[in-house]
Amino acid sequence: MSTSKPTIGWIGTGRMGFALATRLLDAGYDLSAFNRTRSKAEPLAEKGAKIVDRPVDLADRDVVFIMVSAPKDLEEVTVGVDGLLTADGVAPRIVLDSSTVSSEASERIRALANERGTEFLATPVSGNPKVIAAGKLTLAASGPRAVFDEVEPILNELGRGVTYVGDGEVARLVKIAHNVFLGVVTQSLAEITVLAEKGGVSREAFLGFLNDSVMGSVFTRYKTPAFVNLDFTPTFTMPLLQKDFDLGLDAATRLGAPMPLASAARQIVAREVSAGNTSDDFATLLLEVARGAGLTLEPENVKVSDGLETR
Repeated sequence: MSTSKPTIGWIGTGRMGFALATRLLDAGYDLSAFNRTRSKAEPLAEKGAKIVDRPVDLADRDVVFIMVSAPKDLEEVTVGVDGLLTADGVAPRIVLDSSTVSSEASERIRALANERGTEFLATPVSGNPKVIAAGKLTLAASGPRAVFDEVEPILNELGRGVTYVGDGEVARLVKIAHNVFLGVVTQSLAEITVLAEKGGVSREAFLGFLNDSVMGSVFTRYKTPAFVNLDFTPTFTMPLLQKDFDLGLDAATRLGAPMPLASAARQIVAREVSAGNTSDDFATLLLEVARGAGLTLEPENVKVSDGLETR
């Protein structure tokens, strides 16, 4: 391992955090990790990580990533009891926060970090563990440009690219806008797929055509196996999507940006959550559209690509 590389701390080793921390370990970084449920972090020790018992134990790291699920969790691991920013006389030089939280929550922690002399970048990500394994994760970053330039090589280890989008918390808005689009596109994809099937076209054939057209994308290819074979193993659930719709629509109200399509899609997602659809993948939007069209879908049991094959 090169001694010139900064030391890394990682807070939050859920499915995403674990996969991303693994990439940094594979790239030769000295990494220490904390997770509230220690057992979820311990397998990283087999890859060379040191596992610590408290976030504050990472205060001497050069760069600390945070990936937690809610504003209260972000506050707890930074300024709560034994939080990262609570040590006497020592704090990380840079915090990179990849949690999906509101701009307001991020701004508060940024200010507290800066009071300790710690630079703060918002670095939300787009992807899931399978996308990470394929090296196709993308990131947005906002905060001081000089800090971004310093850590860009680290961020590039996590996937195929990172985009600097501006100062302050604007990366949060970029991530929320991305996820709102994710929901709207998936609802639309479900509707046109059901339309084609009701007219006698298999889902495999229709999506194969779509994916080869100018309308095809990394995302439509990625969701094709779920749509064709009705495998709804979760990558992103309805409650998480509803949360991001709500954040996006709140931002739209605040900024005066009408979003009628997003508002309609949010109501569909909220109805699914209320009906108990809370653990399957949000691609189950396809099933609701099919029910509305009087169709009972069956798996087509065809091997189709998700577009993530490494070349």
